[in-house]
Amino acid sequence: MQSTLNSQSTLKSAPVSTSLLDAPLSELLADHNVELVESSITDAGFFGAFVELKDGSRILSMPTGRSQFERDTAARLLLAEGLGLEAPPLPMPLTAVRT
Repeated sequence: MQSTLNSQSTLKSAPVSTSLLDAPLSELLADHNVELVESSITDAGFFGAFVELKDGSRILSMPTGRSQFERDTAARLLLAEGLGLEAPPLPMPLTAVRT
């Protein structure tokens, strides 16, 4: 499964998970066994991807060169989508795409 956040698609609304918003990102990644890697994708409309490999390992691939706020927000939204956690709806025009 792969969830990709970009500026061209839609996500359903759900109640917000407190830990998703309050826990340090490094803690969320460790708690869910997700490895953070730098993406080579430079497209301005690409905000990252959550990938679960066949062996069960999980990767959060994030582009470089973004503000800390943008990177943190996109990472949390991708984790929520990929792990099925409750999260706020994505602001327009962002969407999460499952492939």
